[in-house]
Amino acid sequence: MDLFGKTNDLETKLVPILEKYKDRKHPLDYQNLYQLMVMVVLSAQDSDANINKIAPALFEIFPNMKSLSISNADELIPHISKVRNFGTKANWLIEIAQTIQEDTNIPLTMENLTALKGIGRKSANVIMREANLPAEGIIADLHVIRVSPRIGLISETKDGNKAEKQLMQILPKNIWGEIGMAISFLGREICRPTPKCPECPIIKDCQYSFKTI
Repeated sequence: MDLFGKTNDLETKLVPILEKYKDRKHPLDYQNLYQLMVMVVLSAQDSDANINKIAPALFEIFPNMKSLSISNADELIPHISKVRNFGTKANWLIEIAQTIQEDTNIPLTMENLTALKGIGRKSANVIMREANLPAEGIIADLHVIRVSPRIGLISETKDGNKAEKQLMQILPKNIWGEIGMAISFLGREICRPTPKCPECPIIKDCQYSFKTI
């Protein structure tokens, strides 16, 4: 399965995408940690582009955690009705806000973030990465789930937690914070469902490309 070769060579062979996408901001167009948390919850099973579209009007009405905490799902729903599973997400966000109360209380550890409704490991990893905190895991979004097996890092799975666990087992911790988003950006831009292999910065180490070009 390991198309990249020995595990101790992985970091070196992934350097081109780490350098290409290093420190690039997440595609969610947030302005602060509160907005990021709300948008991450809303983006589950939806597109970043859609969340970016509805966000400005949403945050005019609910500019901070306090304003959300004194509201309710019925008041929130009209502003997120174009988001997939908006009813469930409205309940999650109200519960999060009532738990946290203030922006300054937003937790920034994996344990405390995942204790909140609607925030799993992927969402927590995104929040921690964007807050420049030490990584406690690896972002495994739908792009990472698709691309990682394709480039030979892990076995195929549709489960983000399983993909993350496999990646954490083989990749050195010093790159956990950036490698998830690097693979995600690669999947968004180049290693798409129909990949643009000639444009790929790691093509020389990817056996998949040999089957397609």
